[in-house]
Amino acid sequence: MSDQATLSPESLKQAASRAVQFRHQIHAHPELAFEEVRTSSLVKQRLEELGYEVDDSFARTGVVGILRGKGTAPAVGFRADMDALPIEEATGVAYASQTPGAMHA
Repeated sequence: MSDQATLSPESLKQAASRAVQFRHQIHAHPELAFEEVRTSSLVKQRLEELGYEVDDSFARTGVVGILRGKGTAPAVGFRADMDALPIEEATGVAYASQTPGAMHA
């Protein structure tokens, strides 16, 4: 039996839907650099739910998720910015910024 999980089309659709909802939630509540308290808390919570070790002890609002593999397989790293820009959003989308003067652009 394989160690890899088999994902059904329905489970993939559900995962994609949750990812879009998460992105919309973050987009609607942008925070400028080093002020991402809400955003880093959401990211930390989600990483923990997914089984990652979480280190949030640096750069005031930085979050690192660590998922340890088995054996000696190569490692992969991802990096993402969480901070918004000091721009007024005028997109009109349902998940538009609710923070005056800040948006994810």
